[in-house]
Amino acid sequence: MSKIPLVIKLGGAVLSCNDTLEKLFTAISAYQASAQRPLLLVHGGGYLVDDLMKKLQLETVKKEGLRVTPKAQIPFIAGALAGTANKMLQGQAIKSGVAAVGLSLADGGLCQITELDPELGSVGKAAPGNGELVSQIMASGYLPIVSSIGLDANGELMNVNADQAAVAVAAALDAELVLLSDVSGVLDGKGHLISALTEQQAEDLITQAVITDGMIVKVRAAIEAAKALGRPIEVATWRYPDKLAALFDGKNIGTKFSS
Repeated sequence: MSKIPLVIKLGGAVLSCNDTLEKLFTAISAYQASAQRPLLLVHGGGYLVDDLMKKLQLETVKKEGLRVTPKAQIPFIAGALAGTANKMLQGQAIKSGVAAVGLSLADGGLCQITELDPELGSVGKAAPGNGELVSQIMASGYLPIVSSIGLDANGELMNVNADQAAVAVAAALDAELVLLSDVSGVLDGKGHLISALTEQQAEDLITQAVITDGMIVKVRAAIEAAKALGRPIEVATWRYPDKLAALFDGKNIGTKFSS
């Protein structure tokens, strides 16, 4: 059983499905009762932001997949992510018997945030910071639930891409990382799950049109994350709760990517 911390990035539609969240946190609760491996969740919550922008009649603009965040909008976006989404997850954790602490990238200096691109506004890039406080929280038996909202050196709110935030958090904690979403991983031409891929193998499958459409973006992002972290990362699904305990234990249930 691995004792290396595991950072789980929650993505896809999981935040909008209470039934799935209940199964996820029930699996975490059962796992924590019998294991000592520290777990941590990192989340975004794009659908909540989209809903809020519609209600406020504010335009949503994206540049290369990243949300343009004017400074006037960041308080609303931070409220949706660090507030509503974070506390919704914490509430579901508590309901399932999991002792959870809601945090942001700023707490304890977990991540250092800098401006990513002036054209994007209040959008930040996360670099590994000080994981001591979060490590102490995990050592005390709590599950940290970390939103992808951070603060720069001037104390300004910054919205960080949740995948990139998860990589920085994992690096700060010297942890392993799994990107948990509605995607099981990469399937071969016969529909069977491929357990591990290097960058070259993945590019070969893209050339052969085995990996297509939106999965190309996910795969390349996962490989870039593995490069940034300096260790393989896994893409797996939350759709099969009975397999999550194996995932928490370090067993491969999805596709593991390496550079």
